[in-house]
Amino acid sequence: MNKDAVRIFFSFLLCGGLAALCNVGSRYIFTLYVSYALSIFGAFIVGMATAFVLFKYVVFRVTSLQDAPKEGVYFVLVNLAALLQTYIISICLAEYIFPWCGWLWHRYDIAHGIGVAVPVFTSYIAHKYFTFGGKKHAAQQLG
Repeated sequence: MNKDAVRIFFSFLLCGGLAALCNVGSRYIFTLYVSYALSIFGAFIVGMATAFVLFKYVVFRVTSLQDAPKEGVYFVLVNLAALLQTYIISICLAEYIFPWCGWLWHRYDIAHGIGVAVPVFTSYIAHKYFTFGGKKHAAQQLG
């Protein structure tokens, strides 16, 4: 793994962490107005918009606007899979597993944090090779 690949992965983690903070933080605001389940969806949109901008321009350093519509579609597709993972994990933990274990302390916060963290590695691979460059980007990273 070359230095640029290491930089990309760690900047992906940092930018993804910032987007995750936007996701979780906005969920607090959304829960003032809608249910926990609906707030997860709203927060995911906030996190996804933040992540797209950071991943495109900071992580993968794609400055061209020519492919932005295609990248946007791919980004949404990858993130729909991540949303499904986040939603299922968050709801299952907060509503079923944690109460079954007797754990009620901040169960929604912890469940949502775990749910947001799970798709990190699958999303990294998908965005690196599918969303922001495919074979062309992969060849640049190896060379």
